[in-house]
Amino acid sequence: MPTTPTTNSWAFPPLTAEVQFDEKWAFVAKKEANCDRSDPADDHKGDYWDHVAFDPEHRLVVAVVPGARTIENTEALVEQFRRRTGGRLMRLMTSDAYAAYETAILDCYGETVDPPRTGKPGRPRAPYKVAPPGLNYAVVAKRRERGRVVEVGTRVVFGAVAAVLMALGLSRVSRAINTAFVERQNGTDRHRNARKARKTYRFSKDWRHHEAVTYLSLYSYNFCWPVRTLAVVDGRGGPRKRSPAMAAGLTDHVWSLSEWVSRPAVQRS
Repeated sequence: MPTTPTTNSWAFPPLTAEVQFDEKWAFVAKKEANCDRSDPADDHKGDYWDHVAFDPEHRLVVAVVPGARTIENTEALVEQFRRRTGGRLMRLMTSDAYAAYETAILDCYGETVDPPRTGKPGRPRAPYKVAPPGLNYAVVAKRRERGRVVEVGTRVVFGAVAAVLMALGLSRVSRAINTAFVERQNGTDRHRNARKARKTYRFSKDWRHHEAVTYLSLYSYNFCWPVRTLAVVDGRGGPRKRSPAMAAGLTDHVWSLSEWVSRPAVQRS
């Protein structure tokens, strides 16, 4: 039977203050090298990526966009994350060196600047966006040789280095620019979702099923999966298990899967 929700059973937005973006590879029906892009039968087949926005402090999957690794899907991910966190600036954003994130973050969080008229002949300069004060975004750049990572570097894209260092000092989990927490969650999801396990015969045959199970696995994890490192001491001195949604202030108990499936996504007063 579903657990009976208590007074604080659903709150929004989450307490997210830090985010890590990443893309997790999988494939549908067959791998990309075996697809013929001129053949309509190969539409929605081949490489299929999970674009994930992850809250490392609360281990919360805030947003996921499955599909091709494109600028459009990256922009959709950042926009979903911005909307689900109430549009506020994060203390720190990190990702790998995929250039689409810089464009997407600036598009979602940037402030529009209208250049003043110069009075000179010619077309006036078009409006453009700049990073607002307080936007801190850094990337982790990995150099590979023969498929192995041989060098890892970091770079601050938006914000001052001092501001990023201050954000790291305030973080409860990060002491350096990294994407380690979202990468660890990628491994957790591969374990929970057999379609994405590496080096096995298990894979999705249809993209609709692939997307459906992706959402089921990643979002049920938020509410129904107690994370060992999130446990706190209860009033009796014992460990109190917490899910990512509990840690992020979205709910006050670990949900059963039946409760999660049956509860409407949009709450009405």
